[in-house]
Amino acid sequence: MSEDLTRWARAHLAAWDQQQAAYINRREDRFAVMLDVLTEAVPADALVVDLACGPGSISARVLDRFPEMTCVAVDFDPLLVELGRQALSGHGDRLHFQEADLWDPAWTQVLDGRRPHAVLSSTALHWLPADVLARVYRDAANVLEPGGVLLNADHLRQPDGRPLFEELSQRDDAATQARDQAAGALRWDTWFAELVAHPHFAPLAPEQERRFAHRPPNPDLSLAFHVSALRAAQFREAGPIWQHLDDYVVLAQR
Repeated sequence: MSEDLTRWARAHLAAWDQQQAAYINRREDRFAVMLDVLTEAVPADALVVDLACGPGSISARVLDRFPEMTCVAVDFDPLLVELGRQALSGHGDRLHFQEADLWDPAWTQVLDGRRPHAVLSSTALHWLPADVLARVYRDAANVLEPGGVLLNADHLRQPDGRPLFEELSQRDDAATQARDQAAGALRWDTWFAELVAHPHFAPLAPEQERRFAHRPPNPDLSLAFHVSALRAAQFREAGPIWQHLDDYVVLAQR
């Protein structure tokens, strides 16, 4: 692994965090709440699954805060997984990236029989249709240690006859993007174009396109659906632990 590649990957991961924060107001507040739950709810040497991890933003924060924890970061996007592998290689054996498709019930095989103490996800599970999401929650419940926790941070948007709520959320999104992009955050398409233009990552672009070519659009499932699906998956507690307008952190305990 070349030092130049590692340095570029780290810089592009930092740019990822900046562009994601432009689309998610108070993104770091979300992460802080999730890590605070880990402090109270799991062992100091917990195994954490970073589900639909992208380039590993959750894993990076978990490993920086908790020196005894380990993470398995799982995603189906080969470009983002490879970016995470390169950028976060300094964590060594404490972090393992695995490619797996959440649409396939066999995705849990990447754990090799290990039982995590926590499953965390951010801004990702909203892409799953209702039946797949409900099954993923059941999968997570089946692999978690008893008493383990699942935390999902996401925009949960579903217009339900509350136009003021929807309008406030849309205005907040627009103001956050305008502020952060004026300060230098890249737009998503610009950030992605820079990634696929790099000679190390460019060969992965056709496979990434193939994998996601026929996935359906975002189904916009509500907070109530997520909570109901978690309870149906036999989590003994489930509900929102943090909220900013239509942005939530949902907590469930096995």
